[in-house]
Amino acid sequence: MSGLARSALACPACGTELAASLLSCPACHRLLHADALKQMAAEAEQLARTGELAGALAKWRAALELLPPESGQSRAISAKVAELSSRVDVPAPPIPSGPAPGSRAARLLAPLGVLGALLWKAKFLVVFLLGKAKLLLLGLTKGGTLLSMLLSFGVYWTAWGWKFALGLIASMYVHEMGHVAALQRLGIKASVPMFVPGFGAFVRMEQYPQSAREDARVGLAGPLWGLGAVVCAWAVHFATGVPIWAAIARSAGWLNLFNLLPVWQLDGGRGFRALSRGQRVLVALVIVALWAATGEGLLALLAIAAVVSALAGQPPAEPDRVALVEYLVVLVALSVFGMIPVHLPGHETIPGR
Repeated sequence: MSGLARSALACPACGTELAASLLSCPACHRLLHADALKQMAAEAEQLARTGELAGALAKWRAALELLPPESGQSRAISAKVAELSSRVDVPAPPIPSGPAPGSRAARLLAPLGVLGALLWKAKFLVVFLLGKAKLLLLGLTKGGTLLSMLLSFGVYWTAWGWKFALGLIASMYVHEMGHVAALQRLGIKASVPMFVPGFGAFVRMEQYPQSAREDARVGLAGPLWGLGAVVCAWAVHFATGVPIWAAIARSAGWLNLFNLLPVWQLDGGRGFRALSRGQRVLVALVIVALWAATGEGLLALLAIAAVVSALAGQPPAEPDRVALVEYLVVLVALSVFGMIPVHLPGHETIPGR
């Protein structure tokens, strides 16, 4: 409960004494935080106009905490959150203006237009990568994250040595920061990543996604970023030939694949809840095919869970193509990487899974 709610002791309109947890007066039905809500709405609208959709979403979600869930205002703001959230999902590309298509000027300027588009895309890629690097470094400045990370590092160091422990912790951290990045994009408040020695890491949400689509974006962001860590570890292994990087890549890949299990609150379960029945059947068939091709036992477990999920429950009627693509990309990529043989000095080649 916010400080505003705790400080409300009497209705400013009718003087009725109020419990600290109330958001509206039971006597005159006045919203107790009307002024704060107007300010939040103005700030959210301004942020949306300037393209700061994450900031606008954060303001609207904060406003929802000051409204009774059954109120008309709450329903209206929830609709606004859903609309902005869908815009975050599919950002509108810039539309350049210029000469009419087919004109002589358009033909002369076409090469410049292509060059400008390439430069714009290159700039976007640089900004994107720098933003992700900044977010990863920012997470390491949080005391709770750093302390719990060091504790887990000590446990894994004792079991497997400091090199493997460091790589494993780094891959877990990247996975969790994927969730943080998705939560920030959607304006959802959450804690920094926290590590639990022997059990992995987690991010605790202080607000919750309002739809299966939002939950899928947050859930699948972890394995997507985790896949990036796996790719980096394999790249270092191929460049240096150092076996420990292959071991780190294998372990990180297995952990991210495990998280794709479509059950409970695992990332795969959150992604699966946004899929239609037909999409779930498709994913189950792909998993079975990958299991037959790779022989990976974990894929057999994924296949069983996917079949059960496809046949049971009431999935959404509308398909979520983004969630489907994200799930399949991570699933296929991790399965393929798991087939890479590892060459260990003084040992026979360890085949892929």
